[in-house]
Amino acid sequence: MPTLLTFGDSNTHGNAPFRDTRDYQRFDPQTRWPTLAARALGDDWTLIEEGLPGRTTAMPDPVMGAHMDGREGLKMALASHGSIDWLTIMLGTNDSKARFGASAEAITAGLASLVDIAMQEDIQQRHGGFDILLICPPVCVEAGLLADEFIGCEAKSRALAPLLEIYAKTRGMRFLDAGAHIAVSPSDGVHFEAESHAVLAKAVAAAIT
Repeated sequence: MPTLLTFGDSNTHGNAPFRDTRDYQRFDPQTRWPTLAARALGDDWTLIEEGLPGRTTAMPDPVMGAHMDGREGLKMALASHGSIDWLTIMLGTNDSKARFGASAEAITAGLASLVDIAMQEDIQQRHGGFDILLICPPVCVEAGLLADEFIGCEAKSRALAPLLEIYAKTRGMRFLDAGAHIAVSPSDGVHFEAESHAVLAKAVAAAIT
């Protein structure tokens, strides 16, 4: 049975867009894009969801904690599960928060460090080899309830897709620009509405098959 591991942040976790700063809601499995993508791939596929709200590519968060560093999370995920056949990585949105001051080039470097971790010889041998789909998140916007955290995010995230596409091609990986298929919710400028999860799931499945 082929296995898909989806590694990411709140949009892989399935957070609904924030309507209120105190309102945490997670879409159910029938709505989240990882579940729908696995279902589209086939009934014989196994899904492992590894989405952590607030996760960055490669930076400890001074507010949310050091465990937001995606490098440590990916090492743990790849050691905890196995074997897998496909790994999707969709990160970079949280890196564009104002408090990190990260450029699109720095975010690309963070994602490159995750790919380097996943492609280590001992990791690949442990899993019997697996493929990677690098997903660029859609452009975030400075709007709604999270605007103050994401000042300057739009320009950074808009510049990210071309860089990641070049990087993925260089590494021989498949690439998906999520922003070519979906957009973030205007209610918080970061998260996806339910219908966008469904659209993204189809795009991910098509990119893998």
